Amino acid sequence: MKQLSATWFTDGYIDFELKKYTLLAYLQQIQKCFHETALYPSLADVIFHYQNLVQFKQSKQLLQNQFPKKITGFEMQKLQLVYEQMMADAEVMKALEEIVDYAEGKLKNTIEEGTCIYEFIEKQLTIEPVGIVSLRNEEGFLLLEMEEDATIHLYQFKLSFYERHHEPYRTLRTEALPPMRRQMMQTNHQLKLEVVKQYPYFGNPAVYFAYVGWQCPLQETVLPIAKRSLVKKITAA
Repeated sequence: MKQLSATWFTDGYIDFELKKYTLLAYLQQIQKCFHETALYPSLADVIFHYQNLVQFKQSKQLLQNQFPKKITGFEMQKLQLVYEQMMADAEVMKALEEIVDYAEGKLKNTIEEGTCIYEFIEKQLTIEPVGIVSLRNEEGFLLLEMEEDATIHLYQFKLSFYERHHEPYRTLRTEALPPMRRQMMQTNHQLKLEVVKQYPYFGNPAVYFAYVGWQCPLQETVLPIAKRSLVKKITAA
């Protein structure tokens, strides 16, 4: 998928029709992903661009620490310089404001569509611990199964806690392990025993089982939603 740059709305010639075409071409790709029920990284990317525009409207310059993972120092300087240059040109500023207002509405609608898909899939997902909950439930294994699929996707996970700007954050790292096959009448507890036997160096690990009653892309949709649900389940325990 062709990405938009963080400064797409100020890059090159400031023309409403040109920028509108650029945005619509990008959103067409996003729509294609959504129609295939593939949410990530598309949804996160649209949210970033929307927040970027909102921030641009709210201030005369973008704060460098607002989007540290996406906007580089060079891009930040570029946006600041472009803004200063355009402040002196009323027609250019008017065109930019028109572009930003139009793009903000389009991006917001796309985010709402992606969010609806996310919430629908999330409602189809259940996640529960298998057996007795381990005292060290910040790391262990996630068994992930989808409707009408005997494959059990197996992941080793580790939940870490850290603080940034005096705010607590959580990050969940997962590593894919060889998948398993559910045998006839095999229970989740039996699957757990098989995992523990195969990876004995974990002792008595936390094992969670997630089931999605819908067929959709694993990497682009199911796994990201399952990971967020797993974090909620662990932190609520």
